Amino acid sequence: MRGSPREAGGTCRRGAIVNSARAIGIRTRDRLLRQLLRATRYTKPTVLTRTYIHIPGIDEKIERELWLQGAEDWYTLVENPQRWRISEPYLSAALQGAATSIDALEEGDHAYFATRLPVKEHWRAYEEFRLNAAYLDIETDGATQITVIGVYDGEEVYQFVLGDNLDEFPDFIAEFSMLVTFNGLNFDVPMLYRNFPKLALDQLHLDLCPTLRRLGLRGGLKRIEQQLGLLRDPDLDGLSGREAVQLWQAYRLGHDTALETLLRYNREDIVNLKPLAGLAYKRLRERTTALRPIR
Repeated sequence: MRGSPREAGGTCRRGAIVNSARAIGIRTRDRLLRQLLRATRYTKPTVLTRTYIHIPGIDEKIERELWLQGAEDWYTLVENPQRWRISEPYLSAALQGAATSIDALEEGDHAYFATRLPVKEHWRAYEEFRLNAAYLDIETDGATQITVIGVYDGEEVYQFVLGDNLDEFPDFIAEFSMLVTFNGLNFDVPMLYRNFPKLALDQLHLDLCPTLRRLGLRGGLKRIEQQLGLLRDPDLDGLSGREAVQLWQAYRLGHDTALETLLRYNREDIVNLKPLAGLAYKRLRERTTALRPIR
């Protein structure tokens, strides 16, 4: 039987059971996500529902002007079309775009927003799609070959290993609405496409490296974790990407414990992405909602 996603701790779950349980879990989560999204209009506006820059023809200046006039979200905008002092054709574009966005959000259509929002603004959709986010990190052989892919879904860790179950990754990742990485736009995603030429990633992508930089948090992942007081397993203290390559080489030479250490190291790289994403969203939300009009 083919290998299946490895859980944290190194144990392997049987493919048929895992795939069935995972499918049931995803369907349940998708249903809950759709219910949550349909309830959006009855709660306070989120950053995404008050976003207009994904609509063709609407720039940041018009977006902020709409906010100042009281268009606090798409629902308010479309329910009061005569209220807004925005010139044409921009008002019509905003009204049509808001109506389409409402439909897309209520259907949980992450790809709609992924293709329309500037990549640096994908963080705006985190609140809506965080329940189906994949916190992702890869390890390599030091060149172009991926050796381990780790995915944390917010509850469980799944790991895909070269020579075991790496080929199962494309089908697995297709279930998610958002990717959360650290420097994934420059490293992880290009490497994934190199190793999986037929891979299609249509998800929103929150890359925490440039996103946290906007908040004044610079440096590598481990340095930022230390600045914010996020702890790692002390047994893995000091391990870096270079040591991860060496651990893989040791495993290939027959040292099985090296793989277990590598998997633990990879797990540490992904589990802290969740609190970092939450922090980034909160701080950027506060900054965005305090914006003044562009003059």
